[in-house]
Amino acid sequence: MMNTIINAIPEYVITAVVSTAIFYAFKYAENLIHTKVLHAKTAQSKELWSFIEQVSNTAVSSLVNAQMPGNDKFNQATAIVQDALTKQGFKNVDVKSIETAVQAAYEKSDLTHSNDPVIRAVKKAPNRVNVVEQAKG
Repeated sequence: MMNTIINAIPEYVITAVVSTAIFYAFKYAENLIHTKVLHAKTAQSKELWSFIEQVSNTAVSSLVNAQMPGNDKFNQATAIVQDALTKQGFKNVDVKSIETAVQAAYEKSDLTHSNDPVIRAVKKAPNRVNVVEQAKG
């Protein structure tokens, strides 16, 4: 009887060690997969925002010479961006985010402020970012 117990101890130790190793291997794999998923979501978000920015710039540029009030141009550009996103399969983009992208495209565009001497001077300033931030603040 005592011989059986003594012979079983190494089996129990091996089983415990293997079980512990498997547990930690699964935990490591779970953390690795979680990290990869987060990285993929971040990369996808980055690509989405890059696409929104490109479409917004194009929409704003295409409406510069349109004979309509500024608010209508803004609404039209927003609709163009929404339509492009829908066609690409992005259906859950917040409208406020699209409007912000269109507004940013309008503010960055050289075409929209070409006749405004203040805007031209700000864009030519050597420390343009600081001047623009000070003007906003």
